Amino acid sequence: MRIIPITRILILALLCLPIAAAKAQTKAGSAKATLDQVSKKYDSYRTMMADFTFEAKQADGQQYNDSGSLKLDKAGNKYHIKLNAQEIISDGKSVWSILPEDQEIQVSEVDKSAETLGPQNLFTFYRTGYTYTSLADERAGNQSLKAIQLTPTDKSSSYAKIKIRINGNNHIHDITVYDKASSSYTYTVNALYVNQKIPQSMFTFQKNQFKDFELVDLR
Repeated sequence: MRIIPITRILILALLCLPIAAAKAQTKAGSAKATLDQVSKKYDSYRTMMADFTFEAKQADGQQYNDSGSLKLDKAGNKYHIKLNAQEIISDGKSVWSILPEDQEIQVSEVDKSAETLGPQNLFTFYRTGYTYTSLADERAGNQSLKAIQLTPTDKSSSYAKIKIRINGNNHIHDITVYDKASSSYTYTVNALYVNQKIPQSMFTFQKNQFKDFELVDLR
């Protein structure tokens, strides 16, 4: 199974009956307030490096797990994602997806549409195109996590909902995307380092390192 890139994550939901409207609006307001706190904190960071794990659960019961790292330079909208089976590099204009198993590299333009959730808008994407509500707090190990569910307002979206869980530091603990085919994709942040100096070479595709790879230009 080919990995679903982190650049393809989307969002989540709330519905209400007339008698529960006031309570629903309160939950939506609480969810937005929490997300705004998270967004404000991430807005203050110049660079971020994170170690994360990825888990996919298919409707037929198949599962796939991977782990990786993310390096992000917010000023230039540049990022470098490395997984065991895939590597993604963006210089802010183009995106190179490197698939070692296939010995193939796909290059495309950066998708700047509001519907696409990627490293460049990971902490602000919820502001348009989604409804959201607060869920009951959950636990992961010894942590208490705030849980928020979002649903895309575009009914034609292939995603049904997304759940974000937030830790006591107002950092994202994990994001789970649920699609309409009953599959789910979870990204869990295991470690986060902020405002560290990252060499700009990390965001530059080095063609000479992949001489035997086929380059597929989709721009």
